[in-house]
Amino acid sequence: MISPSIQIHAIYISPGHDFKGHHGKPRSNHPVRRLDEAHLVAGQGIEGDRYFGHAENFKGQATFFDWAVYQEVKARFNLPELDPELFRRNILIAGVDLNQLVGKQFEISGIQFEGSEECSPCYWMDRAVTPGLEDFLKDRGGLRVRILSDGLLQTGHTRLKLRESVV
Repeated sequence: MISPSIQIHAIYISPGHDFKGHHGKPRSNHPVRRLDEAHLVAGQGIEGDRYFGHAENFKGQATFFDWAVYQEVKARFNLPELDPELFRRNILIAGVDLNQLVGKQFEISGIQFEGSEECSPCYWMDRAVTPGLEDFLKDRGGLRVRILSDGLLQTGHTRLKLRESVV
């Protein structure tokens, strides 16, 4: 079991889908709320988010995005004022390689998660943020997770405990 120190920079939720189901149509513009804390519910998602209670055993009950990748995007595309809410990921985190959590169970702040798959970027990234971003984010688009236990997730420094492989 490892316990690296991590930091949760931000938590985001949105009540509606801006891109899902919009192929060939314009995006929606549902507001994104930045939270200091959020209630996560096992098997459901983040209270108030568009994917809360979406489907049984849904792979994307919450999504993580790497702070370092966010910083790389700002530098590479010369977007110093880029707001991370544009990525439409729920939890902006630093201190862990998210790809290493695919197929693993882990714990953050007493909440159990299962890394289900990479949160692959789609063509909307080029429209929502900047052209070329979809390609740039391949293999580092974030992590989709299932939530295995209820809990309150807060921004700030905490620890990640790796549990076991679930593959």
